[in-house]
Amino acid sequence: MHDARPSRTAERVAIRRAVHQLLDKPLVLDDPLAMSIIGERVASQLRSKASSDEDRFSRALRAMMAVRSRYAEDNLATAVARGVRQYVVLGAGLDTFGYRNRFRNQGLHVFEVDHPATQVWKRELLSAARIEIPAELSFVPVNFERQELGEELRTAGFRSDEPAFFSWLGVVMYLTHEAFASTIRFVGSLPAGSGIALDYAVQPASLGFWERLVFEVVRRRVAAAGEPFRLFFAPQDIAAEFARAGYKDVEDLGRDRINTRYFAGRADGLHVPANLYHLLGAWVPEASGESEKAPAQF
Repeated sequence: MHDARPSRTAERVAIRRAVHQLLDKPLVLDDPLAMSIIGERVASQLRSKASSDEDRFSRALRAMMAVRSRYAEDNLATAVARGVRQYVVLGAGLDTFGYRNRFRNQGLHVFEVDHPATQVWKRELLSAARIEIPAELSFVPVNFERQELGEELRTAGFRSDEPAFFSWLGVVMYLTHEAFASTIRFVGSLPAGSGIALDYAVQPASLGFWERLVFEVVRRRVAAAGEPFRLFFAPQDIAAEFARAGYKDVEDLGRDRINTRYFAGRADGLHVPANLYHLLGAWVPEASGESEKAPAQF
C-alpha cells in the first residue's frame, strides 16, 4: 500500500462483488450498491463482458469475496441482536454496508477505517455515484503499521466503554504480525459482547499441489499490485492468538464448512474450491467474576 495512491486490490475486490450481483443466482451477498460504487464506466464494461463462460479461477475468487462479506454481515446481525450499536469496518475499501445499513433504525453507527489515500478515492467514487454519506457513518483514516487504532477511533467518536463489532476482510495477510496482534488485543480489550470477523491466509506449506498453484497466481497478482502477502497462519496458531487475547467462541471456517453453510444445493455450482483462506469469528466474553467488563484504558 503506497501512501499516495489507493489500494488496487480494493478495486479488484469491489469488481468481483459487483460481478456476483450480475452472474450468480441466488446471491450469497445481496449488495444493491455494488455496481454503483465501482463507477459507471467500469460497471458498463462488466455488463457488456460478464459471461457464465468464465474461467474457474475468477469464479473461485468471486465466491470467496462474496462469502467473506456475507459472513461478516451475518456475525454483525448477531452482534446487533445482542445490543451492539458500533460497527467498525477495518480496511473498508469499497465496502458498501455503511450506505445500505439495515440496522440504522436500531442506532447502529458505522466506522470505516482505511488508509487515507483509499478513503479519498472512495469518497470521490461515492460522490460520482451520488451515494449519500449517512450521518451514521464516520471515516477513520488509519495506517495500521504507523498509527494506534484505538486513538484514531476515539477521535472519530468511537466509545471504548461500549461494545463494538469489527469486520476485517482482505487485510490480515498484508500486515506484520505485530500490527495483527495489536489490533486483536485492542478489540479484545473492549466490553463483553464485542466481536470480530475476519479472513486470513493459511500457511502455503499446508496446501495441496493444485492449491499451491492457485496460491502462487494470487500471490503474484497482489505483489504486482504493490501489496504483497506477508502474514499466514495455521488454524491452531491463530486460535491460540485469539485465546491469548482473551476471546471465546472462536469459529474457524475452512473451505468445506464455508461451502456447506453458504453454497450447498446451488444449481450453478458456485463454491469455494480451494482452502487458501479461512473465515474466523470471535467474541469477547464477560470478565471472570464480573458482571460487566471494565472499559479499556489506552
